Amino acid sequence: MAYEFKLPDLGEGIHEGEIKKWLVKEGDKVKSDQPIAELETDKAVVEMPSPKGGVVLKLFGKEGEKIKVGQVLIVIGQEGEKYEQRQEAIGSKQEAIGRKHEAPQASSLPPKPDGPKSQTEITIPQETSTGRAMATPFVRKLARELGVDIEKIKGTGEHGRISEQDIRNASKGGYDFIKQEAVGSKQEGPTIYDLPPKPVQRIPIIIEGEVERLPFRGVRRTVAEHMVTSMQTAMHVTHVDEIDVSDLVRIREQEKAYAEQKGVKLTYLPFIIKAIVAALRQFPVFNSSLDEEKSEMVLKKYYNIGIAVDTEDGLIVPVLKNADKKTIINLGKEIAELAEKARSRKLTLDELRGGTFTITNIGSIGGVFATPIINYPEVAILGIYRMQDKVAVVEDKAEIRKMMNISLTFDHRVIDGALAARFAVTIKKHLEDPGLLLVDE
Repeated sequence: MAYEFKLPDLGEGIHEGEIKKWLVKEGDKVKSDQPIAELETDKAVVEMPSPKGGVVLKLFGKEGEKIKVGQVLIVIGQEGEKYEQRQEAIGSKQEAIGRKHEAPQASSLPPKPDGPKSQTEITIPQETSTGRAMATPFVRKLARELGVDIEKIKGTGEHGRISEQDIRNASKGGYDFIKQEAVGSKQEGPTIYDLPPKPVQRIPIIIEGEVERLPFRGVRRTVAEHMVTSMQTAMHVTHVDEIDVSDLVRIREQEKAYAEQKGVKLTYLPFIIKAIVAALRQFPVFNSSLDEEKSEMVLKKYYNIGIAVDTEDGLIVPVLKNADKKTIINLGKEIAELAEKARSRKLTLDELRGGTFTITNIGSIGGVFATPIINYPEVAILGIYRMQDKVAVVEDKAEIRKMMNISLTFDHRVIDGALAARFAVTIKKHLEDPGLLLVDE
């Protein structure tokens, strides 16, 4: 009997993947656990194994297309077996029945006051006979996340169905508010929820010469979608501080030779991670997530630090697990291994999920300040920038010191500015006095 293999749950925050490459074709024989496709998830390319042996009866989706968790990816059966898309037909029938119940047929609706019109001109109401707004589970979940009352929105989709864009427009106040009040009249015009959302204005691309068009997909598209979610959900505020890292530079130079004996190229990042862990222990809210559905803060008792890595395919964030339990040498070794695996796209899903706090380090490239976007559903991210020689006053004397900027972007819904400043000061204290970082070594 034909077996429909549906895309399984890929882990935290991953609800879909892009088919990067099919490794089999219809009619091929496959063994259990044999790779059947390369699937690009949140930030990794994963080989999907066959759930069982048999013959590939049908593939769903073309390379470059997205498939959601729960959708059929491949059908496997026995040699000579024919796959009839009974389930698809049933699904389509059920969907049609659902639409029938969700909205009245156009022919059953009364004509407009100004006289009979054709069916195509009749306005179909948004609500069902039960009065409940029409929307998919995904759209309802998005409405809850953005704090939008879905029952008060007028949908712009087919038969008045509420779309994802309707929810996003409402969350940004993308509706006209009109209150008409004539002299001597108390009659009011449409309310904010009665009006359709303003269409998103797309600025046309003006082309005056030769161009090249590249597909916007894969990691770049995934990162873009993730950033939009973060910006539309968390309330981003950025705090900036300057750190005198002269002593840190000296300590790192002293430890470089020892690290090389261990096969590790020692950078400043392990020291910075140690300082961050110290601050996270003192201020646990920075190591948390906000569960909006339950109105609860989820304070995590473990310290998994995400490290943004610049690759040819885009920004990838591998996660360094249990950073608090590792020495500076071990941190340096694992950071190098994760960065190499990120650039070669060999990271596993486990190495990409479970982060509690993220670092983005552009100091080796350049720049003195930026405003990073939070790696949602985390609540903060730390940016690290170029070290430079600057004149500073030390014990009433002007000296040339090694200075470095940091920027802390935080979710102002759960973290106040004063607390963010204290968190940054704690990081600063440990980096300016690196002996504190070596206590556990």
